[in-house]
Amino acid sequence: MTEPLNVGLLLFLPYRALETRVFRELAAAGFDDLTPAQARVFQRIGPGGTRLTELAEQAGITKPTAAFLVDQLERAGYVERVPDPTDGRARLVKVADRGVRAVEASRPIVAAVEAEWTAHLGDRRMTQLRRALADLREITDPWR
Repeated sequence: MTEPLNVGLLLFLPYRALETRVFRELAAAGFDDLTPAQARVFQRIGPGGTRLTELAEQAGITKPTAAFLVDQLERAGYVERVPDPTDGRARLVKVADRGVRAVEASRPIVAAVEAEWTAHLGDRRMTQLRRALADLREITDPWR
């Protein structure tokens, strides 16, 4: 008898499908130099910018790894480093113009996937799924 899949895997599989679709369609739209590893750092940048140490912590990676990924993102034009207005010695990583365009390009892709999932599950079950996941975020996301 086959055991049911654990909840972690059941959460991961749709996420990976969404991520794969987003990266495929972003590449087709000209953002073909963005990697999933870079995106894990990029998606954690706050609206006013975020310090490298915070990005590393939130992404669950070392500071040197975060610096390497931010260097790549900066060379590709997705982010920029700017002085931290609260500490003249520190720098913030901010989303640059190309990064803003990539985020804007990703929104309709994510919306299309969510629409497909809603068509498959129905409005009620999709709303329940969203609520349940938001409730889980309360106990799983220390940066919410």
